[in-house]
Parts: sequence; C-alpha cells; structure tokens
Amino acid sequence: MATDSTRTDLTDLADRVRGPVLLRGQDGYEAERSGFQTAFRHRPAVIVGAADAEDVRTAVRFAVEHNMAIAVQATGHGVSVIDQGGLLITTGRMTGITVDPPARRARIEAGARWKQVVEQTAPHGLAPLSGSFPSVGVVGYTLGGGLGLLGREFGYAADHVRAIDVVTADGELRHVSADSDPDLFWALRGGRDNFGVVTSLEIDLLPVARVYGGGLFFDVGQAEAILATFRDWTAQAPETMTASVGMIGYPPLKVFPEPLRGRHVLHIRFATTDTAAGPGLARPWREIGPPIISHLSEMPYSEAGSIYREPDFAHAYDGSNVLLRALDPAVLAAVRELAGPSAPVPCIVDLRHLGGALSRPPAVASAVCFRDAQYILRVLSSLGGTDLADVRAAHQRIFDAVAPWTLGRSVNFIYGARAAAEFAAELYDEATLSRLAALKAVYDPANIFRRNHNIEPAA
Repeated sequence: MATDSTRTDLTDLADRVRGPVLLRGQDGYEAERSGFQTAFRHRPAVIVGAADAEDVRTAVRFAVEHNMAIAVQATGHGVSVIDQGGLLITTGRMTGITVDPPARRARIEAGARWKQVVEQTAPHGLAPLSGSFPSVGVVGYTLGGGLGLLGREFGYAADHVRAIDVVTADGELRHVSADSDPDLFWALRGGRDNFGVVTSLEIDLLPVARVYGGGLFFDVGQAEAILATFRDWTAQAPETMTASVGMIGYPPLKVFPEPLRGRHVLHIRFATTDTAAGPGLARPWREIGPPIISHLSEMPYSEAGSIYREPDFAHAYDGSNVLLRALDPAVLAAVRELAGPSAPVPCIVDLRHLGGALSRPPAVASAVCFRDAQYILRVLSSLGGTDLADVRAAHQRIFDAVAPWTLGRSVNFIYGARAAAEFAAELYDEATLSRLAALKAVYDPANIFRRNHNIEPAA
C-alpha cells in the first residue's frame, strides 16, 4: 500500500513531467501498457508516458529514489521480461524525426517507427536500414543489432548508428558517441536497454531510392524443392541480394489474401539495390513452377515494407530464434518435419540469409555478436487458443534438432514472457558478455534496468 510520502512523491512526479503518470486502476493505465503483443504485458505500479527526454530523466530519478525496476516500451512488439510492480516508461509520444540530406543522417526519437522514418527520408532519395516490418520501433530494433531488408549489402543497422542520447541510472542525459564515450557506445549497440533509456538515435542514411524485390508464394507440397533451392541459391547470391523463406499455414480469415486462406505455403522474399540484375537473380524461382501469388517488381524504397506481407494488427504470439553457421540438409529436414503442416502446434518459420556485410566487423565495434552466422532461423506461433507450454515444447524440438549448427541467438527475435537471465549466455559470446557485465557494474551497479534480457553487473 502506498504511504502518504509515496503519494506526495507521485503527485510531485506528475507535476514535473509533461506526459501522463498513471497508476493501476486509473483511466488510461490499460491502454498505456498495451502494445502490439497482446499475450504479454507489463503490470507496473507506475507508468510514465514520456513526452520528451526530460520526462525520461525525471522518471528514472524517481525510480532510483524509490528502488523501482525500470522497464521501457515503445511499440510493444518485443515484450519479454515482464515488469510487476516497477516503473514503466513508454516512449510512444516521442516521435520526432529530423533528416539532414547533405550529411545523409537522421536523428530519430525513441518512439518513432520505421515507416515514419522512411516517409521522411524517401523524398530525398535516402533510406534507413529498416527491417521487414514497417511498424516496428526504431530504437529497440537498432540497438539489438537490426537485421534490415538490405542487411547483406550494408550490414546491421547498429553499425550505422553515429550517436545516442541516453538517460543512465544516475538520471543524467548523455550524448554518447564513439569519441565521447566509447565503452558505453559499444555496450548500447547490442546491450540495448541494460544501460539506460535511449531517447534518440543519430543514424546514417543510405543513397537508395529504389529496389527490386517482393516475393513468391508456393504450396507446402513443394517444400522440399523450395528449401533445397533456397540453400543452393543463397550460397551463390551476391551481397547485393538479401533473401529469406517463410513457411506458414494461413487461417481462413478475410484479413489474408483469398488464394492463401486455409492453405499452408512457403513464401520466398528478397530485395536488392541492383534493379537491373534483380529479374535475372529471381529467374530460378520462376522456373520452379507457377506460384500461388507473385509480387515481384522494381519499387521505390518507400514501398519495400510490403515485401514480407506481415500482418499489421496486434495479436498474441510467442517465439524465438537461433543463429546458424550453415544450412545443412538436416536443418531443412527438421524445418519441414517439425514445423510444417504436421507440427503439434501451428508454426510460422522465417529462415533468413545472413553473411555478406553482416559478417564483417563494423568500422566502430559493438556488442552485436555471432557475425559469422550465415542464417537465422525464427520460429513463432500464435497463442490464440494454444497452450504456451505446448508451443514452447514444439519450438524447442526444432531448436534441439538444429543445435549442431547453432552459434547463439539474436535478441531482436525473442518473444513472450521470459526469465531475465534465460538467454543471456546465448545472446553474447563469453568475452562480450564479460565486458558487458563489467560495464553494467559501472553504469548501472544496482541493476535498475533489469526488465529485459538482463546483463547482471559484474561482482
């Protein structure tokens, strides 16, 4: 129960921030804690809907004074370690974007989504290293590495960050770069919200106006041939080509295209900046046979968010991923057998080709690990009417089968409520995790920022 002193402090907090301060039971609390993920939501004692960086600074100082854990949420896509009784800072009101065309850079506030950035940069013939889903928030995606539509050509999105504004556990707003704070700059790009609340990023933009891309849908009856072709085709693909294959059973719902409803399919997706070579690179896929749907063309980058055809509505889901050193035929067999139509729970598979620039060290080092991975295997399931334990057991069978080729996991693609330390040792190599823990002891010794895939401070 809140004491009179705490109530007074909360009133003072509400007076000092521009955004709303919400307690359990108050009007607006449920809406404020909700996001794209509907199965898992934070249930904090206090929510601060930050309107600007000063609100974030005030909220962090309040939490530290009251020994409250801090969680951060922008769009709610990647909710994982759930807060119960702490302080949640929501950044969805912080959507400012400033584009500097001559410098090919943009400053992006913490609540902005990639589709908003692309809208601002496209008129200048520039593009960010945005991901497959336009509605994902910029900051969490980028600080987790950021696997973009053009990743093989340009590398991880984190490699293109030039400066970060972050509120650390001492309540100070720092402008961090490779020159000003090299250790913290290294840790934030890969260590995400373990080191503070990021209020804005400054990123490089790419001189990309158009791409050739899209996809083709095939019936799951062709799965063996499709996956084998994907393995052989990606082994020869130029770095200008970034591709993936998805496998999904579509429910018979009107929200999906009519030819896909009630059907299990494979979806080949790719994008390349080499618009002249694109049709030729796609030719092997057209030779497999007539697809159910084809959506390949040259397009402005502003339309590239349509390539994956991902559903843009809030829903309940759970999933994880593994980074693979190679795509052995046994991996493809496991995907077909354990995640196909006969899987014990419906599974959505997303197998993405890495390598290229993603495998090379960036100009400024970061904590993004396992760059020698050549593929990432993601497995997700809807939780509508499906038991979480059954879902995770089915996913684990797949990950166990591909374990001989597994290097680790990507923090960008772990979904659903998890224990704070559940995947820490799989997200980083030993040397990186040791350095992160040492820096955590410097910047957040009390582990205030622990409602995440947590890096515990070194003793």
